[in-house]
Amino acid sequence: MQIIDGKSISATIKKEIAEEVRRITGKGGKIPHLAAILVGDDPASDTYVNNKSKACKEVGFDSSVYRFPASASENEILEAVEFINNDPVVDGLIVQLPLPDQIDNQKVIQHIRPEKDVDGFHPVNVGRMTIGLPSYVSATPHGIMELFMRSRISTTGKNCVILGRSNIVGKPMGLLMARNAEPGNATVTTCHSKTKNLAGITSRADILIVAIGRPGFVTADMVREGAVVIDVGIHRVPSADTRSGFRLVGDVRFDEVSEKASHITPVPGGVGPMTIVSLLMNTLKASKKEIYG
Repeated sequence: MQIIDGKSISATIKKEIAEEVRRITGKGGKIPHLAAILVGDDPASDTYVNNKSKACKEVGFDSSVYRFPASASENEILEAVEFINNDPVVDGLIVQLPLPDQIDNQKVIQHIRPEKDVDGFHPVNVGRMTIGLPSYVSATPHGIMELFMRSRISTTGKNCVILGRSNIVGKPMGLLMARNAEPGNATVTTCHSKTKNLAGITSRADILIVAIGRPGFVTADMVREGAVVIDVGIHRVPSADTRSGFRLVGDVRFDEVSEKASHITPVPGGVGPMTIVSLLMNTLKASKKEIYG
């Protein structure tokens, strides 16, 4: 069994991005700039946005955060998006989700210009990805594809099962794994809450990608010997063995599944670090106008 070390791979990519930024700025080019909109005071969202800002600094990007109270109106957020859309300094814009109930997530996402939508959530980017045109791919699927490529795990001809059908992970992951490219070229089955005989399906997978949002959901009997297991989940659960009183776990029972897997991502330190670095990669592309010219 080999651990797929997302923390180490993301550090390597950050070094590559930082070197590219130094080359660009050394020739008088523009410093890439990522802007984020954060609504409310959710600690997890605040930490995630702060981590993105920290990562930007590490690679030489500029970054800015537009903070709004949880009571902010939809119009206020749409106006902020429009302002950033028209700011030539900003290359990429992300809106931290979920937004408060009074704000329509999709309406806000669709208001972002596709060329600044480095989260890859705008329907234009999703559509371009679907038909194989250059696009910004959402961070988690993008990061997983990087893990396959940099870990030299071939996906061509493999039976890939994806647990979860969310717009953020499951659906784009299925499209990417089925595309005519490497990584890709897999035969893809997407499972969800209504799937029957789930264990029978997952236990035949060469590659199992788990994004179902339930801690410890996947057990050893659901995994075939020698499978590649990618665990997207991250959950905080009580623990008497840590000073904080909790520990982080994934959707997969790592201790038992790792005994059968050929490759597996840990939680933390697997897929998680790749999400932020994928956002940096998209922002660099936006700054260089690689997708939309």
